[in-house]
Amino acid sequence: MSVREEPGLSIRDLDERYVIHSWSTQARVSPLPVAGGEGSWFWDHEGRRYLDFASQVVNANLGHQHPRVVAAIQRQAGTLCGIAPSLASEPRAQLARLLAEVTPGDLTMSFFTNGGAEATENAVKLARWYTGRQKIVARYRSYHGATAGAVSVTGDPRRWAAEPGIPGIVRLLDPYVYRCPAGHPAAADAAPAAHAAVCPVCAGGPHLEEVLQYENPRSVAAVLIETVTGANGVIVPPPGYLRSIRDVCDRHGILLILDEVMTGFGRTGRWFACDHWDVVPDIMTMAKGISSGYVPLGAMTVSGEIGDWLRHHYFAGGLTSTGNPLACAAGVATIETLRDDGLVERAARMGEVLGAGLRELAGRHPCVGDVRGLGLLWGLELVRDRGTREPLVPFAAGEEAAAPMIRLKAAAMERGLFLMTHDNLLLVAPPLVVRPDEIARGLEILEEVLGLADRADRAD
Repeated sequence: MSVREEPGLSIRDLDERYVIHSWSTQARVSPLPVAGGEGSWFWDHEGRRYLDFASQVVNANLGHQHPRVVAAIQRQAGTLCGIAPSLASEPRAQLARLLAEVTPGDLTMSFFTNGGAEATENAVKLARWYTGRQKIVARYRSYHGATAGAVSVTGDPRRWAAEPGIPGIVRLLDPYVYRCPAGHPAAADAAPAAHAAVCPVCAGGPHLEEVLQYENPRSVAAVLIETVTGANGVIVPPPGYLRSIRDVCDRHGILLILDEVMTGFGRTGRWFACDHWDVVPDIMTMAKGISSGYVPLGAMTVSGEIGDWLRHHYFAGGLTSTGNPLACAAGVATIETLRDDGLVERAARMGEVLGAGLRELAGRHPCVGDVRGLGLLWGLELVRDRGTREPLVPFAAGEEAAAPMIRLKAAAMERGLFLMTHDNLLLVAPPLVVRPDEIARGLEILEEVLGLADRADRAD
């Protein structure tokens, strides 16, 4: 082993004794010790290999140990590992320039953070300072981070334990066509575009207008949403939804903040998910794929208008490690690799292969109620009955109620496939470098695992 161990204690023993794991009851955690990885695979200390169909936590966009990013980190480590926020460094400046090039519209200036939650925190604060307003409109099926402010704007049940949160948060329902929150009957069989034409919630703008009428639009600083909902459903908005939200924001002088933490840097087959609908936010938050998860890094990137405002107004925020040189060097190498190797366009092509394969699986397995996704971000919604759409596990399922999904994930690991699950969603998001044969292998294992889920209702 490459680590110093207490006598007789393994890595697993040390981890269980000294490490606190997120979103877990510690006595029930028994993590797999990982020895290394390469490309779409990682392996344990016994040499067993696992196909990474989750890109870890949807952040390893370039897969494991991409040589170009590793080399960039090594070079930077030999030159400068850390720098005060008040000083400038080449990696930070170059990364900011690259972000201005790859982000849409006039998004220009960036503030660097250690991850997505801190990007959310600063986006919310800046929106309030810039507009002089206080309220933030967010959605229920959202996740924006676990720090105090970020978890407050988060809509999903992970915020419950942290409440009461920061004040001034208002919520929208989601454009969840499969389970229309407005209960519109068109949700049963209509295509998303047709459904949005008759459902004000799934159309976006009409629902937002109604909420603003109750809240006073002149009190709202920003609307903050995930462009494509991530772990809370992989909910791809219907055509026109995002433009409708943008138009309402513009009418009322409200900023639009798009959370592209999970969907950025090629994940959906475009540089950013908002590129699918040609909608440009006022502020964009990002993390995860910005450095392929190799070094913690996030960013808040703002429009030219907000950037001009910041040149003459005090920015009351800061982080000790903002724009860490190692992290920014990893970010520069990641963006250059995505661009030079055409990986964003490749993700779109591989996404068509993966999506077609997942839909074929769904046709053979009654436990799959819906298949949704873009690029290499897909979700299988698992149900007990397709007709009633009863979820395989209930919303906000605790550890006992979530047992069928826990067993499904464990069965996949036993077969060498690493997956990410949340409630009754099985999230499929392999690295952008995944090969067609690796997609085929992952689908083969999924075939076996979904067979177990087909029988889950009878086993419980």
